[in-house]
Amino acid sequence: MNFGGIEEERYSAFDPARVLIWPVSYEGTVSYGTGTGTGAMAIVNASRNMELYEEETDAEVYKIGIHTLEEFKARPTPEAMMDGLYALAKELVDTGKFVCMIGGEHSVSAPVIKAHAEKYHDLSVLQIDAHADLRDTYDGTPHSHASIMARVVKDLRIPSVQVGIRSISAEEARLIETGIPTKIFWARDVVGRTDWIDKAIDGLTDNVYLTIDIDGLDPSLVPTTGTPEPGGLGWYETLALIRKLAEKKNVVGMDLVEYSYVENYDSPAFLCSKLIYKSLGYIFRDETPKVVGAS
Repeated sequence: MNFGGIEEERYSAFDPARVLIWPVSYEGTVSYGTGTGTGAMAIVNASRNMELYEEETDAEVYKIGIHTLEEFKARPTPEAMMDGLYALAKELVDTGKFVCMIGGEHSVSAPVIKAHAEKYHDLSVLQIDAHADLRDTYDGTPHSHASIMARVVKDLRIPSVQVGIRSISAEEARLIETGIPTKIFWARDVVGRTDWIDKAIDGLTDNVYLTIDIDGLDPSLVPTTGTPEPGGLGWYETLALIRKLAEKKNVVGMDLVEYSYVENYDSPAFLCSKLIYKSLGYIFRDETPKVVGAS
């Protein structure tokens, strides 16, 4: 079962692939809703029902080569999980292929971002999310889904732009005031508009890692996520942001996390798979073979 249901081996095998889809199944630190442990494979399954022609970029994106790796399953402790993810992420990044991880709860992004930062010295992070995720620890662990951006911004000192935020703690608010290297674009200021997008992207370095917590979108679109917050981003402004990011910056890796699988409720998983595929279409717009424009 591969992402996109790609039948031709020349487009789905590892060696010729430009993109690696990496499903990570983990919900070791969830604090509210459950289901992220099976979310990654549900997204892969849903993706098999997509049209592989991406009409906006006039491209059959899969023809750049998209290989789906084996499911990375949960380790017994958060520490073991993060260590295992980091070790494999290093190997994958070193192949020179584009790594697209599918979670899993958001904690899994931190070691993957760290591996990218060690390859791309001027890396920054664009985070789409409802939550700032800047708590130093949560529920007794620094490896919580609520702490991932603390690991990135505070520990690794990777500059970040956080978009769609609409829920933070007092602890996080105080941390932001200390001048940590992040810029927040609050949901209340950006939802329904696109005139902020250039400013957000201009706050990033040339090499960017994109992390999409699906709860950054409004729960009317994706209600099946661990901690849904009202008032999120819409589909088209999210696409406009990612499209402009790919035009102006070098996106070196990405993930989509926090989708929670609910049996017999498939539309959110399909949205996640479509968002990944369209993002890849934007990122590889200059490498994908055209369909209509080529004739």
